[in-house]
Amino acid sequence: MSTSTIAVVGAGLAGAFAAVGARESGFDGRIVLIGDEAELPYERPPLSKDVLRGDKPPSSADVHAESHYAELGVERLPGRSVTTLDPEGPAVVLDDGERIACTAVVLATGAAPRRLAVPGADLSGVHHLRNRSDSLALHDALGPGRRVVVVGAGWIGTEVAASARQMGAEVTVVDPSPVPLRRVLGDTVGAVFAGLHAEHGVDLRLGRGVQAVKGDGTVEAVVLDDGSSVDADLVVAGIGVIPRTDLAERAGLSVANGVVVDEHLRTSVPGILAAGDVASAFHPHYDAHIRVEHWANARGQGAVAGANAAGAEQVYDRIPYFFSDQYDLGMEYVGLSQPDDELTVRGDLATREFIAFRHRDGVLTSAMNVNVWDVVDDLRALIVARTALDPARLADPSVPIAELGPGGA
Repeated sequence: MSTSTIAVVGAGLAGAFAAVGARESGFDGRIVLIGDEAELPYERPPLSKDVLRGDKPPSSADVHAESHYAELGVERLPGRSVTTLDPEGPAVVLDDGERIACTAVVLATGAAPRRLAVPGADLSGVHHLRNRSDSLALHDALGPGRRVVVVGAGWIGTEVAASARQMGAEVTVVDPSPVPLRRVLGDTVGAVFAGLHAEHGVDLRLGRGVQAVKGDGTVEAVVLDDGSSVDADLVVAGIGVIPRTDLAERAGLSVANGVVVDEHLRTSVPGILAAGDVASAFHPHYDAHIRVEHWANARGQGAVAGANAAGAEQVYDRIPYFFSDQYDLGMEYVGLSQPDDELTVRGDLATREFIAFRHRDGVLTSAMNVNVWDVVDDLRALIVARTALDPARLADPSVPIAELGPGGA
């Protein structure tokens, strides 16, 4: 067995796949997976859905069984943190002072939730949702008749709002945008989600911000920027995340909206790679650095970073993908659009069965299928092809998706 060592810093989805990916690529040295939580690596999407509602146990979100790491010879160091990343080794120093010299290091430190920064944000009953403990605490706080104000109408905010309503809570959503999810979906498709939540009894306070949280020790009300007040038993802040780049910055790595890496997920320092929410990765399709905060990206980049830490030369060029489930609406989104990209809809927005195509100069930049299934691979292929498409054919349900691209009928 080799005396080489790969240290993976961060034991979330990206870290778990990096450790496993290194071993499955043929690396026969020591692999150390270091995470500051005491539990097995787990996936985050269920935290705002099944696990939050109590429909599935917390263990259902585990990435792998404990035995899988043991079988692969991955050494887990749970409940431990890295205090120093030494770029000269490279090496990592743990919270007890132990120094681990490495052949390669994979940074998978993820991101931290943005904290609500208004008077009263420190009151008991103000929640942020990022880890499994957050989800379980929020589950215990929710229930029939509980009054919850969700601050932020992005993906986390809307998913929490849906789950809370399904648990019988009274829900108010506050966001400065005129529709939910506007930054990603735009006004037209965002209005679909506004209608969905309104139909399920959510009080939407859109175009509004939060001025303060009021209460005597615990949350009692939320004051909005128009002076109105919403009674509340708890507040959930879903206002985005910040990549955890502290280790990288102190080590002198290039950082710009995340740890900057190339298409092989290598940082500016030899022997150190980064993957997942923390990585601002050069993407060959977009000819730019992008940082993606979704499940598929963490999983895919983790595996590639692990393999490359072990000596491979893989390029990460997977087109971004994510999914969401809210009430009876299920959706998948593939690609990356700009707010001013044109929109073409195939299907019916009113019945919430449609595909929303975003394109620039006829070239598809993203597509979202809503309650329409088994099309995402074809949609991804259209984006990869970069072929100019006829918007009329995009909108025509009689034209199969597979026939829209090059060589289509």
